[in-house]
Amino acid sequence: MMRMGVDLGGTKIEIVALAEDGAEIFRKRISTPKNYPGTIEAIVSLVADAESATGQIGSVGVGIPGVVSPFTGLVKNSNSTWINGHPLDKDLSEVLHREVRVANDANCFAVSEAVDGAAAGKGVVFGGIIGTGCGAGIAINGRVHGGGNGIGGEWGHNPLPWMTADEFNTTSCFCGNRDCIETFISGTGFVRDFRAVGGEATSGIQIAEIMQQGDPLATAAFERYIDRLARSLAHVINMMDPDMIVLGGGVSNIDAIYTELPKVLPKYVVGRECGTQVVKNKFGASSGVRGAAWLWGKDQT
Repeated sequence: MMRMGVDLGGTKIEIVALAEDGAEIFRKRISTPKNYPGTIEAIVSLVADAESATGQIGSVGVGIPGVVSPFTGLVKNSNSTWINGHPLDKDLSEVLHREVRVANDANCFAVSEAVDGAAAGKGVVFGGIIGTGCGAGIAINGRVHGGGNGIGGEWGHNPLPWMTADEFNTTSCFCGNRDCIETFISGTGFVRDFRAVGGEATSGIQIAEIMQQGDPLATAAFERYIDRLARSLAHVINMMDPDMIVLGGGVSNIDAIYTELPKVLPKYVVGRECGTQVVKNKFGASSGVRGAAWLWGKDQT
């Protein structure tokens, strides 16, 4: 069975079609209309293009930067604000004449990596995204764990664990709270911290490059970053003890994370032992759209 995944972003909508074995057989990207009717029309058009090009009819999953509320059935918390307050899954299902599954894009990332990515075959997978912001998704046996409130994996909007005195009450988050994990370990937070001590950089990757040149400010900033990331992930391990943690987003491309983080994690994990593997994603920017396709898993047809 062909599976189609749609990644609905603020600037582009992308579709990918996967064969039964996960091989990609079609991909197309278009600009995102900034209104709800136009967005519905664009997704329907992409599905038609995929089916025309492949000669097959398939299932449809959609990843969004928000969630469908289990209470109202309406999209909420999306930064593509024009889809908020609408029953996106139901409207697409009606037009496409089939059930359409919609999930948060971070959950799609986790599903992609759990089904045939870096964590293929693992039972419980935590997918942490450390980019401009900081999000996460949870996949259990290759399926999304959205939770009863639809917010499973909202890791970035918990307080930074084991805050030091100089960290407490120092950052504000768009969610309305202070000292969220996101404000410290996102790429944005990494850069903010580096600049606060006199460094100059525009991305986490650039800080890592400066560190490799022997810069002491960058080295110290990276050490602080690793400690904060270790605290944040230890909190997850202490609560759910996933079989594997997969990292995505721009900061996840810093290779030193994967050598230095395991040295610090046991300091914060209960029992002071930690064998949890933390790995880089396999599919990069394609994980979200592939995960949307895998919302229809091999045993979920």
